[in-house]
Amino acid sequence: MEKAVIFIILLLTVLTSQINCQEGILHISDGSKEQEFCIVYNQSWTRLSKSLDTAVQYPLVNLMSTLLCDSSGVSPEVVKGKVLVVMRGDCTFSQKALVAQALGATTLLIASNKTLVPPSANDSEYSKVQIPLALMRYMDFVEAQQVFGDEMQVRLYAPPSSKIDASIGVMLLISISTVALGGYWSGACERRERLNLGLGGASGDNKADSEDLSVYSPIKVVLLVAFMCGVLILMYYFYNILIYVFIAIFCVASANALFNCINAVLDLLGCANGSFTVHNTNFSVRSLILASVCISISVVWGVYRNESRWIWILQDLLGVAFCINFIRTISLSSFKICVILLTLLLVYDVFFVFITPFFTKNGVSIMVQVALGPDASGETTPGNMVVVPAMPQTPTETLPVVMRVPRFSSWTQNLCGMQFSILGYGDIIVPGLLVGYCSRFDVWINNTKKIYFLSCCIAYLMGIITTFAVMLLSGMGQPALLYLVPFTLITSATVAGCRGQMKQFWTGTSYEVLESSQEPFLPEARPDHPVEAEPC
Repeated sequence: MEKAVIFIILLLTVLTSQINCQEGILHISDGSKEQEFCIVYNQSWTRLSKSLDTAVQYPLVNLMSTLLCDSSGVSPEVVKGKVLVVMRGDCTFSQKALVAQALGATTLLIASNKTLVPPSANDSEYSKVQIPLALMRYMDFVEAQQVFGDEMQVRLYAPPSSKIDASIGVMLLISISTVALGGYWSGACERRERLNLGLGGASGDNKADSEDLSVYSPIKVVLLVAFMCGVLILMYYFYNILIYVFIAIFCVASANALFNCINAVLDLLGCANGSFTVHNTNFSVRSLILASVCISISVVWGVYRNESRWIWILQDLLGVAFCINFIRTISLSSFKICVILLTLLLVYDVFFVFITPFFTKNGVSIMVQVALGPDASGETTPGNMVVVPAMPQTPTETLPVVMRVPRFSSWTQNLCGMQFSILGYGDIIVPGLLVGYCSRFDVWINNTKKIYFLSCCIAYLMGIITTFAVMLLSGMGQPALLYLVPFTLITSATVAGCRGQMKQFWTGTSYEVLESSQEPFLPEARPDHPVEAEPC
């Protein structure tokens, strides 16, 4: 069951890609009163003033009775030189913006009942739209109408905020710790299995009982990546159905991973593991208590997954446990398999982020659409009018495949709610599989200094630092695998080449070879002294 879940969950690990989400402020006044509201815009599309004093003030025209997918029924004299506010739906953001621009409007505000996302389009649409475009919450506009009536003067601006936030340091700590712990645990399990073989255990039985899942066939790697591509496309077309399947899978897999991680720590600390018998069946007291705690944590996350203020703590806890357990469980048998898998996943990531916008109708990449959900672009609604619900709609479901840490510097800004620094699980797991292989290779050659493991961890750290540095300098989210894969692969190959072990490192080992003999596959793995077992 666990192995089947692992194969299914692998496709989730590279679905997320950071995108540039820019928040701004809508300042509304009528001469005597003033109030500010949150807006979301795409700075590839819109440039806003950095302060209220430099922002130009325009009168606002309420066109909430139309979706503005065409100019019928709208007089240019009414909207020329003014800010328009229309409802979201029926056509894309760019289409609404082009109609507003043709009518002579200075700015377009789109009121949304759904989660605010930065309005996206392809590069050709960006070049056509010359007026600012932003999304605001529908309930905020209703509140503004109650306060100001129809006589509203508005200004849009985006105060500069510090690009370097303490949350980035926390994210770096989480990512490198998760990769290092998962890789070290993988090597510890390999050492334990080698010790069992050395003590006369049957290798075939040992592998049969092992929870590890070895990937040693290039064909299987290619088929696995092809399967991931197929599931991603299915998610694109059937998101509203499959999202709940993946949420359920994540709850089960993360609870199991958290159990395995905590249980291994308790074994390491030497905690007692009492048992009792019921109808000739033995039950472990510690395991039952631990399973209850892990399942409860997973259930609480599942129930409150859309709560933004505190649920990120449980999601990160479950995510760290899931990534560590995944790196420990999946064993890549050779550096050749590592190169094939990481290279294919890098191409997969780049293709679905940067290439697919040229093929989709709304110009949004399939990766971003799946990661953000259906609200990543303009949506279709029947008819020319929109029915607005009295209360806000249920938050849009998103895939639980990211680490989230609140931006500490933005906590005082309550207009747009909490803002997060995010990192996809795939940016941890995919390079982490290579780190795990390096850790096992150190065991195979009896390298007590763990040179391969440590060098790959350092390469991962440098790669993730480079990712965040480029993101901060460019002001845009980055596909982390674009930097992590070259850093880790090149570093590992360089270490093997300098040590004269490239042939062994490239070939590695496989379950077929191990099952054919109890002799270690690599000559360097024959220690002259007993190997100390480590908890696994």
